[in-house]
Amino acid sequence: MKTPKKILNDPRRATDEMMEGLVLGYDGKVGKVEGHGAFFLKQIPDGKVALLVGGGSGHEPIFGGFLGLNLADGAAAGEVFTSPSPQTICEAARAIHRGKGVVFVYGNYSGDTMNFDMAAEFLAAEGIETRTIRVRDDVAVGAPDRPDERRGIAGDVFVIKIAGGAAAELGDLDAVARVAAKAEANTRSMGVAVSPGSLPESGKPTFELGDDEIEIGMGAHGEKGVKRQKLTTADDIVDQMMAPILRDLPYRSGDEVALLINNLGATTMFELLIANRRVRQILDREGITVYRSFVGSWLTSQEMAGFSISLMKLDQELKHYLDLPAASFGFSSL
Repeated sequence: MKTPKKILNDPRRATDEMMEGLVLGYDGKVGKVEGHGAFFLKQIPDGKVALLVGGGSGHEPIFGGFLGLNLADGAAAGEVFTSPSPQTICEAARAIHRGKGVVFVYGNYSGDTMNFDMAAEFLAAEGIETRTIRVRDDVAVGAPDRPDERRGIAGDVFVIKIAGGAAAELGDLDAVARVAAKAEANTRSMGVAVSPGSLPESGKPTFELGDDEIEIGMGAHGEKGVKRQKLTTADDIVDQMMAPILRDLPYRSGDEVALLINNLGATTMFELLIANRRVRQILDREGITVYRSFVGSWLTSQEMAGFSISLMKLDQELKHYLDLPAASFGFSSL
């Protein structure tokens, strides 16, 4: 396999330099705690329930790119594909706390769970209440009755969007957590990998695939998927992804959903739109209405080629928070 080309300076400082560029990309609206991957909005109203998101770097624009209007107030980021430390999480939470507690939203990975739970204990000792929402949307692993076995992938986007709106409007920590938990419980996703990403420091690929192979259900870090097979048509790939998504919740005729098609890094918008076409055909056939759709790059894995599909079943409450305008470096919605 060829060594990937990356536009870097010193690979050992790549994460630090990325974080510096991210802060500058916010044009003064976001700060960073010195010595930590802890980002915070500089203007947060007193008495607001704060929303903290986080996970490893390397998936930009999520998580640090989601700070802004009706989105997150802060983000905790680790090294590439590595959980932020409990200390970094605490620093970010302290920077955004405004007296009403902090809701954590992050993907369900063992390192993230351990470190966010430790941070919650430290913060509780300081009198800062927290609530935790772990995103477990990947139907490629686990079963519906064992959600804690599931990974968090691009369903994070929907949960952050809903949680951010709720945190902006509701003044109660438990009320915000309830709405965010509802969004998480109604979201399902699956991805497909066409080629690997690579680690900036070492240049090593995160996994290996043959030139004519794809893997259905592979995770955002190269975790094992459902099936490795020969490359086939876009329609066939989408069909294989949509069947397990639809039956998992399950989604039924008459449902309204939000649809997200997420580029994992190197897949073109041209290809994503072809996938979108097939997803919509399937949903139309099943009698499921798309209330809003999003096609783009939000949770990436370096230069990994592939995409994921996410659906969130909606009710009136979730529609309200989905419809709120949002603006950040990495995600905006009118």
